[in-house]
Amino acid sequence: MSIARRDMMAGLLAIGLPLQGCTSRAAAGLAGPAGAAPLVVHGATMTVEIAAVLLAVRNLYPDGPAVKLGGVASLVGTENVADVATNAETQALRYSVARPDVRIVMTLVEGHYRIVARRSAGITALADLKGKRIATLQFTSADYFLAKMLDHAGLTPADVDVRQVMPLQDMVTGIANHDLDAVAIWEPFSENAVRALGSDAIEFSGKGIYQELFNVNTTAGALADPQKRGEIVRLLRAIIQANEAMNRDPAEGQAAVAASGGYTIEEVRQCWPHHGFVASFADDMLDTLVEEEIWLAGRENRPPRSRAQLAPLIDRSVYEEARSRPG
Repeated sequence: MSIARRDMMAGLLAIGLPLQGCTSRAAAGLAGPAGAAPLVVHGATMTVEIAAVLLAVRNLYPDGPAVKLGGVASLVGTENVADVATNAETQALRYSVARPDVRIVMTLVEGHYRIVARRSAGITALADLKGKRIATLQFTSADYFLAKMLDHAGLTPADVDVRQVMPLQDMVTGIANHDLDAVAIWEPFSENAVRALGSDAIEFSGKGIYQELFNVNTTAGALADPQKRGEIVRLLRAIIQANEAMNRDPAEGQAAVAASGGYTIEEVRQCWPHHGFVASFADDMLDTLVEEEIWLAGRENRPPRSRAQLAPLIDRSVYEEARSRPG
C-alpha cells in the first residue's frame, strides 16, 4: 500500500478473535466448492471501515489466510498481488490510470468525514482556516475532502498551510500541542483529536459536501476467472451477512478493528457513529468518480478521463449475484 492509513506496524497486528454466535459455514450459506482456493484479500487493516471484511474473511477461511495489509496497489503491483482489496474510491482512481482493469465491486462503508480545528487558533468558521496549519495525507480521500471543504468556504489549498503528518497519531499530538491548527483525516484520529482538545475543539462536518466511499476492489482478470469469480461472490455474500449482524450488534466488529489497528475498544466505539456500514453499492459512484477525477488529474498534471472512460471501473455484477443467491 503506497499511502498507509496508519503506522505500518499497527496494521500488521494479528487478529486473534473468534466469531461468536456463528453457525457453521455451510449453514450460513457460505460453503464453497471443494478444492476452491482461498482468496488473497488485502486491505487497510488499520481502518474502522474494514470491520465487516475482517469478520467475513475469518468466517470463510478460519484456517487462514487473514486479511493482509494493503490496498488497491496490491491488485496491480508486482509483489504480494491480491485477488481482492479494500480502499477508498480515491485509490481506485489513482491506480486505474495505469491499470484500467481495476474494478470496484462493492461499497462497504460511507465515511462521514469532518475537519477538527482549534478554537484557540481563531477558528469559528470554515473561512477562518485561511492561513492555518492543516494536517492531512496527500492523494487520499482525506486530501480530497479537505479540498472540497475549502472550496465550500471559497478557499483553495493554496490558501492554507497543508502539512503531511505521519504516523497519523502525530496529528492528534500536533493539534493538542498547538503545532497544528486543524486536521482533516479519517477515524479514529478525528475523534481522538476532538477528545484531546476538549472544549477547544470545533468540528466542521462534510455532510452534503463529501462522503468517503470505502469499497471492495478487484480486477477484470479475476472476474473473468470462473473459480475466482465464484470465490469473490462468496466473499461479498459473507461481507453482507457479517455487516447485517454487525449493524445489529457492533461489539464483534469493534473488537476486530481494535485488534487489527492497535486501538483501544473505547477509541473504536467513540468514532463508530461516523461510519455508515452499508455493504451495498453507492448509486452515485460514477458521479463521485467523475468529479473526483477532475481534482486528481489536476494534482497529477494530466488530462482528466471522461465519464465514459471511468464507467468501466464499476462492476456491480458480482454484488448483484451475491445479493440474489443466498448460498
